[in-house]
This record gives sequence, structure tokens and C-alpha cells, in this order.
Amino acid sequence: MTDKLNELSAAGVAVWLDDLSRVRLSSGGLDQLRREKHVAGVTTNPTIFAKALSDADEYNWQLHDLATRGVEVEESVRMLTTYDVRWACDVMRPSYDASAGVDGRVSIEVDPRLAHESDRTVAEAKALWWLVDRPNLYIKIPATEAGLPAITATLAEGISVNVTLIFGLDRYSAVMEAFLAGLEQAKANGHDLSKIGSVASFFVSRVDSEVDKRLEKVGSDQAKALKGKAAIANAQLAYERYTEVFSSDRWKALAAAGAHPQRPLWASTSTKNPDYRDVIYVEELIAPGTVNTMPESVIHAYADHGETRADTITGSYDAARKVFADLESVGVDMDDVIATLEREGVEKFEASWQELLDGVRKSLEAAAKGKGAPNKAAKGNAKAAEKAGGNA
Repeated sequence: MTDKLNELSAAGVAVWLDDLSRVRLSSGGLDQLRREKHVAGVTTNPTIFAKALSDADEYNWQLHDLATRGVEVEESVRMLTTYDVRWACDVMRPSYDASAGVDGRVSIEVDPRLAHESDRTVAEAKALWWLVDRPNLYIKIPATEAGLPAITATLAEGISVNVTLIFGLDRYSAVMEAFLAGLEQAKANGHDLSKIGSVASFFVSRVDSEVDKRLEKVGSDQAKALKGKAAIANAQLAYERYTEVFSSDRWKALAAAGAHPQRPLWASTSTKNPDYRDVIYVEELIAPGTVNTMPESVIHAYADHGETRADTITGSYDAARKVFADLESVGVDMDDVIATLEREGVEKFEASWQELLDGVRKSLEAAAKGKGAPNKAAKGNAKAAEKAGGNA
């Protein structure tokens, strides 16, 4: 039987998992995906953690300890999430070592409420880097206007960064500029550039969701014929910009000093419209030096019926530009689409963060009243994590 995920990896696409939970860690599920499905990295976000922590049983023992110590809610969230990410970093360490530090990365996001505050974002990034204390960690920083200088400053400290919530081409160019400036400062600060990694998370399916909604409102046959085309065209043009930046003399000087390129990472790649092929945002975005982070359902779908064609991006740029021109001709303002998606992206993560805080607050209160005492299974999970290098 053909190993479709291995074919995808061989085509230059690193397969990452867009999910994490303590159940996945304690059951060995993440390690199984690494060994059997070629999963070479993990991304998380506040929504993922809010969902994971809603299943309190796996976290009871740690919640009990945190409540006993009287740890405040926000700090408890940091302890709970960094525990899982540290454990995941240890699970993914073989991929990190095998790829000389390129893959095997696990991402944790700064508090999304800081998305418009540069200095506090950098301070939070440094704190998370210290707490997790693993070389294969990525700190996720949103690509807001305030996030751009934070990206540069964090990289300058020798901290690896996953830039998230990128929707538009101009902002993506600014992200790559922030990356180059950060590495140049890191080099001046005496850091080993070969140890610093970065990806730029370019969101895909959400673009189609927003554009398709607008096309449906326009209602013409010409508009409806454009449905499902904007997201892929947007990502294809992003890759064109990536190839231009990372073939420049400025980049070559950093590469000569040991730097790895900031790979484009295709995020939000599950299909939101059931009329579209469930692996379309994987099949149509195959190119060397990219990452595709997928929910487990998409990983299994691709393993079952994905079609790997060599480089489905390079050479598509003129067609992608025509899609943009056609969208403009029917009245879709892509600048407004991008601005809307960035604003809503930050708002959604802020809402998930608040949900996470509220859930942990209730769990701590229950644990303090003796309703969340550790059970045997949880103690077993703690021992497993301890072997993996985790701690409370």
C-alpha cells in the first residue's frame, strides 16, 4: 500500500499535527503519529488548549497541586499548558535531532490579549521559553502590527518563533522582513543562528470562508464561479514572495552564518465547506521547504486518499493573480477581507483564552474543595510525564 504521507514528506512538505492534549500524550498517541504517520511537528493555540482542558480528568492531579499551593488562575494556565508542551517537545525530540533542528518543533502561543502590545509580547515569549526549556520549542507570536517588532526582538534573543495569524501578502512580506532583522540582531548578539528556527503560519481555509460568503452575497454566476479559489491563490502568491526573499543576497549572508530559512507553514487546512475535497488545502499547496499543519482527521484523510503531485505551487503565480483580478472585478475587496480575518482571528483566540481561564478557575475551585483530588490514572500520567522531562 502506498505511503501517501511519506510521498508528501518526500515532496518537501513537513507534516505537522495541529492539536495537543494530555490524553494524546499519556496514551502515546502523539508518538505513534510521529512514528507511523510522519508527523514532524506540533502546533497549538488557545482554542486547542481550551478544548483539551475541558476534559479535566487528565489534569486533576496537577490542578489539585496548583489549588493546594494557591497558584493564581493565569499562572496555573501557564503551568498546565507548558507542562503539555514540554512533554510534547520530548516526544518530538527524535524528529528534531534527525532533521538537525529543522523539524520536531512544538509551538506554544503567547497570551493573545497581548497581540497589540509589543513589549509585553516579548516579555511573555521570554517567560514561556524559560518555562518550557526545550530547544525544539517555538513561541507563537501573532502577525499584528505590534507583533512585528516583537518577532524581531524575540528572535534577537535567540528564541525560535512561529509567526501566526498571517492572512495577507503585504503582512507576510513584513513578517519575513521582521525575521531577517531578528536574525541579523541575533548574530550581532552572539547567538548561534543554526539553533534558531522560525515558520510563518499563513492561514488558508478561513480566506475561502470569508471570500465565499462575499461571493454568495454578490450572487452572480461570475462571482459564484470564483468560490473556493481565493485561499489557494493567496497561498501560492505567498510562496512566490518566499522564494524571492530567500534567494536574496541578504538571506544568503545569513545562511552562510548557519541560519535556516523561515518556512511558510500552511495553517487552517481543514476544509470548512463540505462541497470541497477534504484534502484540497494539502494537495494544492505542495512545494519544497513548506510545512502543512493539519488536524488529525486531515492527516488520516490524506493517508487514505491524498494525491501527491510534485510542486503544485511553482508556476501557478499568473493564474493566482488572475483569480485576484477576477475577485476585484466582481467587487470583493481583498484588503478588507484580510483586515477582517486578522481582527476576527485575534478575537477568536482571545475568546478561547478567556474560556480557558474560566475553565481552569472552576477546576481550581473544585480542587480546593476536594472535588478534584488526583486519581490513580492521573498519577500514572504524572509518572509518565516525569520520565519525559515534564514537571508541574
